[in-house]
Amino acid sequence: MQEQLQARILLVSAVASGQGKTTVTAALARKLVLQGLRVRVFKTGPDFLDPMLLEIASRAPVYSLDLWMVGLEQCRTQLAEAARVADVILIEGVMGLYDGAPSSADLARAFGVPVLAVVDVSAMAQTCGAVVTGLRDYGPVNLAGVIANRVASPGHAAMVVAALRDIPMLASLSRQEKSLPERHLGLVLPDEVADIESLLDTLAEQLTLDADVWNAISPVQLDQEQAIEQVTSTLAGTTIAIARDAAFAFLYPANLDCLTKLGAKLCFFSPLANQPVPSGANAIYLPGGYPELHAATLSKAMIWQDSIRQAHARDVSIWAECGGMMSLTDSLSDLEGNSWSMAGILPGHVAMQKRLAGLGSQGLTTRHGILRGHTFHYSRLETSVAPISATFKHSSAGTGAVGEAVYKVGSLTASYFHAYFPSCPLAAAMLLTGEMVI
Repeated sequence: MQEQLQARILLVSAVASGQGKTTVTAALARKLVLQGLRVRVFKTGPDFLDPMLLEIASRAPVYSLDLWMVGLEQCRTQLAEAARVADVILIEGVMGLYDGAPSSADLARAFGVPVLAVVDVSAMAQTCGAVVTGLRDYGPVNLAGVIANRVASPGHAAMVVAALRDIPMLASLSRQEKSLPERHLGLVLPDEVADIESLLDTLAEQLTLDADVWNAISPVQLDQEQAIEQVTSTLAGTTIAIARDAAFAFLYPANLDCLTKLGAKLCFFSPLANQPVPSGANAIYLPGGYPELHAATLSKAMIWQDSIRQAHARDVSIWAECGGMMSLTDSLSDLEGNSWSMAGILPGHVAMQKRLAGLGSQGLTTRHGILRGHTFHYSRLETSVAPISATFKHSSAGTGAVGEAVYKVGSLTASYFHAYFPSCPLAAAMLLTGEMVI
């Protein structure tokens, strides 16, 4: 039976990265929450850092929407689930509105979602009208309004409004005295910003919202087939120990949901706090993060290092992705050239560099199907271990290019590849149980 749902859904996009999409989305989400509305936020494309901030801003979990990595039907299901509990759904786009394959515009058109265009007007006024007209007409997309970011004054805002012609100005945000800090992979972890709550409240207060334009935005109708979810208990009886702290923070919430639905029991520990792998764990999941920023601490965490080496010696299955893999090499060099000893399970050395080494959507072909995900790193691994396989790069031109190597050393499987488990749950389960999925 088909279920009809509706909610006010908006995709927040821009002409390019750097326009302030995350800041504006966070400010809008917090403003609506403070007005008493129930808000859910999604992030387009592969991302870990923006969702952490948006979760704090909206006070609700933030999941990924991506037509390739997540898939059309799973995106539809997630939107429908959010529409059941939320008054407003915001979707932060990725890069520019039409960048990527599929793009944020493709996502908006797939579900009939109107678009809000964020424009950094700090160095323009009337030209803003030309920019947003082009954004609207190029696709085209249903452009519901503009949010002008980094506005200098009321007079400046008035010039922008006049230049928009038939496109309404939904909101404006003045130049911010304090911005959200960033580092090489994007925003810093929100937990590292001492006054993050007050900063978000300030941004919400500074965001001026035109109530008439807001109220004129029509709800989006969602048709969702009511189906009984088929759950396989592939991981029933399996306890998975998951590293989670500032060095191992890059976790899709959907990955944890997927493991739980497969029947696994999840327990968490902190290598940074020198905690050992929890006793009784049948499998270990080391996600990505910032081990390079905490290499000195990790190099001295002997309890953690001994426990992971002992688990490996006992043939406990380990899946380590990106930063998790880096922590298991012999050594890691930071950007200052300092070398730090790591756990030494994967022979080799990792060196940080200023140049991007890997970026983009990728997939791993397995006997259960394609496990999709992405890669994003500034380090290089030098190892004598021969890869057992490699991911493939996803692009509009095809999927033939070779992506990240996948390594296997005993019970360890490791790669720079960040896997999105719900894209192929059985393949994810095999990674966690150490079975060959290639």
